Amino acid sequence: MPTKIEKDALTGTDTTGHEWDGLKELNTPLPRWWLYVMYATIAFAAVWVVLYPAFPFKGATGTTGWVAREAVVGDVAEANARMAPMMNRIREATPQQIAANPEMRAFAMAGGRIAFANNCAACHGAGGQGAPGGFPSLADDDWIWGGTHDAIRATITHGIRAGESDEERTSIMPRFVADGVLTVAQVSDVTEYVLGLGGRSTDAAARGRGEALFAENCASCHGERGEGNRDVGAPRLGDRVWLNGSEKAEIVRFIGNPRLGVMPAWGPRLDQATINMLTVYVHALGGGEN
Repeated sequence: MPTKIEKDALTGTDTTGHEWDGLKELNTPLPRWWLYVMYATIAFAAVWVVLYPAFPFKGATGTTGWVAREAVVGDVAEANARMAPMMNRIREATPQQIAANPEMRAFAMAGGRIAFANNCAACHGAGGQGAPGGFPSLADDDWIWGGTHDAIRATITHGIRAGESDEERTSIMPRFVADGVLTVAQVSDVTEYVLGLGGRSTDAAARGRGEALFAENCASCHGERGEGNRDVGAPRLGDRVWLNGSEKAEIVRFIGNPRLGVMPAWGPRLDQATINMLTVYVHALGGGEN
């Protein structure tokens, strides 16, 4: 509760009448310069509200008629006009021709980086490093469908298992346990064999049993030694690069009931120049092939 207003004995300043645990609050006025600055900002804000849009009404609300959206549209149109000659060159060239021309390559790398950040980084990571859950790394040299300029452009353009293009990348892996093709024990044996392809198996007996099962059920797509087959999108199994986890339990789970990722077809969404720039950019991330 407020107490009696009185003079502070030390400073001679009136108190406010508030006291906490013996501490009295002084009624010290704000510096005049501070007050003047505050009044000036209030006046400036009032003038700004009159001159420029300040309320969420349809159309311009300021007396100047200036609208930020219209200004941005003009800036974008100006930038597009400035870039149009190079964009036309990029659109009409092949990714190989773009990569071989220093001027076009520099432009494509800058544009591809922006297009990648806007459209691809959410799944593949800002640097193309990939992410758990079936989003492959684009920065290594392990490719499911191929790492040449043409292969990358085809994948970007038509997508993977999205049902949006007649030329999309499509690969289907059976649900070996869910569909009753193999038992969990048999899948465990196959997993030991697959781990053995990369020098990681710890059960020689299970690996031996798994070899025959692999030859019967998996080799037609993944190759006799797990070398993979890009024509059907079957990943290589003889290395240590894994899309859905490298631990035995994760591999067993995937073989039993695989999760097959989907990638949109970007051809209908992006123009050919952007597709070409993305192709050059992705190829240059670290794993591109000739």
